[in-house]
Amino acid sequence: MFIRPAEADDEKLLWAMLYEASYAHENGMDSPDQLRDVPTLAHYVEGWGAAGDLGVVGGFDGVPLGAAWLRLFDAEDPAYGYVDADTPELAIGVAPESRGTGLGTALMSALLDAALEKYDAVSLSVRQENPALRLYQRLGFIEVEGSAKANPAGTTSVTMVLRFR
Repeated sequence: MFIRPAEADDEKLLWAMLYEASYAHENGMDSPDQLRDVPTLAHYVEGWGAAGDLGVVGGFDGVPLGAAWLRLFDAEDPAYGYVDADTPELAIGVAPESRGTGLGTALMSALLDAALEKYDAVSLSVRQENPALRLYQRLGFIEVEGSAKANPAGTTSVTMVLRFR
């Protein structure tokens, strides 16, 4: 397994991992390229490498199969797990063939270690039925009270936050 910092050249991989993370296939999308037409999702990746962006890429045998990244959003263009303009939101995606290998946990740990030096907190949005919710809880994320809301898939998502200080 390898983990390395995400670079501007990783934008195509981030689109692919956003496709996995957003359940886009379940919502009738056939490719990551279709996410570009969905502003509420596109802003997680579009123009990757901007100030404040922070991410990691990982995989096996030199093949990138997952990514975890952070972006800052503002109140005028918030993301699903928006807390405030100083708290970046985390997104993570792992290729289906790499789920259950520990890659997702390794990506999260590496990204959170890097974020600890730069931010006071990190937020995310997760479907309540997503098995990753337990991972987030183990890592110290707590649900933001009153954040439960219906998502585009018709299920319920919550915002969670991990405070470093």
